[in-house]
Order: sequence, then C-alpha cells, then structure tokens
Amino acid sequence: MSAYRCPGCGYVYDEVKGEPREGFRAGTPWRAIPVTWCCPDCGVREKPDFELVMERTPRGA
Repeated sequence: MSAYRCPGCGYVYDEVKGEPREGFRAGTPWRAIPVTWCCPDCGVREKPDFELVMERTPRGA
C-alpha cells in the first residue's frame, strides 16, 4: 500500500485509509482511482499530478 501527495496543496491519498468522502473505501489502490479524479482539497490537481510519497511493503515480504 502506498500514499500519494498533491503537489498543489499537500493533500495525501493513503491507500490504507482510502477517501470515504470521495467514495473510495479503505484499501482502495491508487490504480483504481480514475485518471480524471481531482484533489478533493484544492480541486486543482488531477491524479497524474500526484507524487508518490510512501511505499509500504506487505508484512512478511
């Protein structure tokens, strides 16, 4: 599971937490987020603009 940050406002999408207010349940992977999805905080940046900030490896890997 990973986390991705909006370079405009600093909002972080964490795959572990998801984004319930946007309809993405906890555990929703980044690849399942539509490419046209905009940052829910600033509404300016789209998914391709987000930067990987944390990459987690599964336990026991």
